[in-house]
Amino acid sequence: MIAVLTSGVALGAHVPGLRLAQRLRERGADVMVDVLERRLPGDRLAAVVESRRCFQRDLRFAVAAQRLATDPVDDFTPQAVGALEKHWEERRVETFVVFSGFWLRLLDSYLGRRPTRTVACHVDAVVSPSYRRAGRYAPEAEHVWLAREDGTLPWTIPVDTRPPIPWSARAGRLLVHGGGWAIGSYRDRARELAGAGLPIDLIVPEAPAAVDWARCFTLDPDWHPWHDDGLPPLLEVPAAPEGQGRQLSYELARSASAIVSKPGGGTLLDSLWTATPLILLEPAGSHEAANGRLWQQLGFALSYDDWRACGFAPERLEPLHRALLGAAARPRNLLDGLLTPRT
Repeated sequence: MIAVLTSGVALGAHVPGLRLAQRLRERGADVMVDVLERRLPGDRLAAVVESRRCFQRDLRFAVAAQRLATDPVDDFTPQAVGALEKHWEERRVETFVVFSGFWLRLLDSYLGRRPTRTVACHVDAVVSPSYRRAGRYAPEAEHVWLAREDGTLPWTIPVDTRPPIPWSARAGRLLVHGGGWAIGSYRDRARELAGAGLPIDLIVPEAPAAVDWARCFTLDPDWHPWHDDGLPPLLEVPAAPEGQGRQLSYELARSASAIVSKPGGGTLLDSLWTATPLILLEPAGSHEAANGRLWQQLGFALSYDDWRACGFAPERLEPLHRALLGAAARPRNLLDGLLTPRT
């Protein structure tokens, strides 16, 4: 049994974890997914939801929270930890794959008693806030990186089995969003881009009033990261005809000419596997700033200000697309790293 351990607070890490579990199952592996917030008491979850609303109002709240937030593991009772460890024993977990550093603290004492392979997966180019807080916990864990600030892409999670859509077949639309928590300046930027005559697909946290300058999508309100192991579905708003409008943000990214977003780890993975250029908005923290620098260094991205300076010229995007083509095949496949017996 492989246990994929994620956090619903950071969809940029949660969704790559779900993708990994999906690909592992396709290869015949026995996989379970656990989300940290499923184990938290109700009042702590309510605080998480309220924090998200604050972050959506002002990106500065999200940046400050990374420095000030308490460790959610502080809210785990000894009984809750014991139940979790019993669950792992009963499921005969042989490998843990961790997408949030907070899990390493929970695993620390368990690994000391029951040595179990543990792989800590970093989706950002530098140590993210949850891994910074992990500190000394679970020192025996193997650390794998999907991106490094030295300009390398050591590992990857195969998001898709299909090749990227050819550039000539794309409709020229821009996918604009604020990452998994829908934060930052993305809505203002979307309106500016639409004013420049560019067609927009806009992902918003709640169903908006109809606008004539963008095609809008919102997260299905029936989906929640700590209640559902499926990938987060989007609904087109206003409602599309029967049988249409429900899809994944990845599918919008596949046909887009660019993703306009802050550079979270999940967004980098979407950009890589769709060969869709990234137009960089303000990062939420130093780890996202490092992600943006890396994507620019590799020739996969432009800053929003640089693209604006050239009048949002569409011809600036195709060279970024060409740089991305084939790049997903260069890193080592994390599936192979997990399924190949260690020597």
